[in-house]
Amino acid sequence: MRSNILYLAVVALGGLLPSVARTDVIYNNLTPNNSMAMATRPDAPGQLEIEAADDFLLSAETLITGGSLTGLLAPSANGGATSVADVVVEIYRVFPKDSDTVRTPAVPTRINSPSDNALGGKDSGAGELSFVTSTLAASFTANNSVGPGGIHPSPNQTTGGNGAVRGAEVQIDFTFATPFDLPADHYFFVPQVQLTNGAQFYWLSASRGPISGPGTTPFSPDLQAWIRDGNLDPDWLRVGTDIVGGATPPTFNAAFSLAGTTIPEPASGVLLFGGLAVFGLARGGRRLSNRRQPVDS
Repeated sequence: MRSNILYLAVVALGGLLPSVARTDVIYNNLTPNNSMAMATRPDAPGQLEIEAADDFLLSAETLITGGSLTGLLAPSANGGATSVADVVVEIYRVFPKDSDTVRTPAVPTRINSPSDNALGGKDSGAGELSFVTSTLAASFTANNSVGPGGIHPSPNQTTGGNGAVRGAEVQIDFTFATPFDLPADHYFFVPQVQLTNGAQFYWLSASRGPISGPGTTPFSPDLQAWIRDGNLDPDWLRVGTDIVGGATPPTFNAAFSLAGTTIPEPASGVLLFGGLAVFGLARGGRRLSNRRQPVDS
């Protein structure tokens, strides 16, 4: 009888405990516009690595299972067909985490930038993520860009940008083989896309000030997009404030979304009540078992 009581108590308690939430939209600003295009590409023979970053905020532990980003496939001077060969996704925390705070930066500021080093990363070439590419527009023009050769340390960082860039507008949907398990914190999402035939991928800008559009998820504080190449590493530059510049510098977000599962905190009151209930039932069971039983006469 005692084991049955304990079993029913545990089942009842389990019904009161919060369950893990279903896979859902964690962050969404997949609202591309033509204001800015930011080059990204992984380290590879014959090319300099470029990383572009935009931030997102988690208020609870979250398993990030995948997401989407929108950008341009800008053809190379070689001509010919272009396709996506590799996708890398890295997660950075906000400086000064994962960073050397003793060295002197070669940029105007590191406040609110990504950290020196990535918290973690996944590469389709290593089987750590899969992706699907879909074409949104055969031809799309961004009014300005920051690309290869346009990223310089202080005091020469303000170039105004590399000018307009044109290419096929694509959306890349990616799924991680194993989710990123991230505690509540402020993060930067850093995708890198390798194209075939010497072409360059540009990550498109998105709504900012505020984030807006159907299904978007505004948050605060919303930091602007940053960028660096292999020569500037470990420092970062603000795409708008540092590179484009001007009397009133523009600021940019980047077009991406993230999906996953938020892990809710256990309800402490429910746990306490349930634990006391189980404890009480267990003690009651012991008292019954130790009580002298009547003897048949």
